[in-house]
Amino acid sequence: MKLLLSVSLGLLCTAALSAQTAGDPVALAARVQQRYSSLRDFQGDFVQTYEGGVLRTKTTERGTMAIKRPGKMRFTYTKPERKEFVSDGTRLYTHLVADKQVIVGAAPGPNDGTIPALFLAGQGDIARDYTPAFTPLPGAAPGLITLKLTPKKADPDYEWLGIGIDPKTSQIQHLVAADRQGGKSSFAFSNLKENRGLADKDFEFRIPRGVDVVTNGARAR
Repeated sequence: MKLLLSVSLGLLCTAALSAQTAGDPVALAARVQQRYSSLRDFQGDFVQTYEGGVLRTKTTERGTMAIKRPGKMRFTYTKPERKEFVSDGTRLYTHLVADKQVIVGAAPGPNDGTIPALFLAGQGDIARDYTPAFTPLPGAAPGLITLKLTPKKADPDYEWLGIGIDPKTSQIQHLVAADRQGGKSSFAFSNLKENRGLADKDFEFRIPRGVDVVTNGARAR
C-alpha cells in the first residue's frame, strides 16, 4: 500500500522550471514541494510496471486515479484485472475484485515516519525528508529531468524514490520506487488535470455485498 500511495508525490509539480531550479536539485525539490502545497486536487491516468524483487517478476497494470487533499484518494486499476484503493482521509480500503475481498485499514497519519504516503496526506516535505540528486532513472522517457530522492530517515520498505519532470509542461510524468527486496515499481502518468473541484463523495467507498472484509487482522463476511 505504501508503494501505491507514493505516487501522490510524483503528481504534484506543474510550476514552470527556472534555470536555477533546473540546475540545483535542492532548489528543484523545494519548488516541487511549493507547488504540491498549492494543489487542492488532481486526477489522471497511469501505467504501473513492477519488476524484480524476490520472485524476479515483471507486471504491467493501468488505470485512473484521483486525489484530494488532505488524504483522500481513489486509484482504480482496470487492466489486466480490476481492483481499487480508496481513502476517505480516515480509512483506507483495498478492494480486490477478483478475490471478492476488501481490506480496511487506517489512512496514513503524522506518526507514520517519512513514508511516501505522507505526501498524499499533506504532512510530508520533500526538501526536509529527502536528499535530492540529479540521477538517470531507468525507464524514464528521454528529455525528462530526473531526481533521485533518498530518505534522510531510513524507511523499512523503500531505499529511494525517483521522479521525472517534463521541462516543457512542468509535470511529473515518471516515478519509480525502489524497495528493499530489489524490486522497482515505475509509474507513467498522463492526462493530468489539477484543481477540478473534486467532491468528498468521490472518495467514499461502499463495501459490496458478498465480499470478505478484513479489518486489522479480523475477518468478517
